[in-house]
Amino acid sequence: KELEQLKHVYMIYDLSGEGQMDAANAADSMRALGLNPTIALVNSLGGSSNPGEKKLPFEDFANIYWGCKNDKDSGVYEDFIECLKLYDKAENGYMQLAELTHMLTGLGEKLSNEELDECYEDCMDEENDEGEIPYIPFLARMCEKPVPKDIKPL
Repeated sequence: KELEQLKHVYMIYDLSGEGQMDAANAADSMRALGLNPTIALVNSLGGSSNPGEKKLPFEDFANIYWGCKNDKDSGVYEDFIECLKLYDKAENGYMQLAELTHMLTGLGEKLSNEELDECYEDCMDEENDEGEIPYIPFLARMCEKPVPKDIKPL
């Protein structure tokens, strides 16, 4: 079943239909498969940051997938919750939207303003009068997890 899923995603990203995927789409395709690798990891396994630079046959794509899947440094949903809990000063499941925006646009693999707007539009609840947002529902939507009824972290 996992191999079928790999082939399905590969075919979606094989835009030419010639059995060759642009290596610049490798990171996005890994995310479509439910992984959360860094671009640096994907590139070290054979991906590319430059569109048109390199084509990937299915075997190379599968090797990138297995390398990303077996990577122990990729964060998971629970890790992201723990990270954002540091900004939850009242320990009530809320954090300042400005702090989240700063993290997403200024730290690590930075999001562009367009990517941030799309992310917020798709996954963000309304901020309250204090400029705070519930971060657990946001993360749940970002990681394609069920949104919990209780937003207070454990």
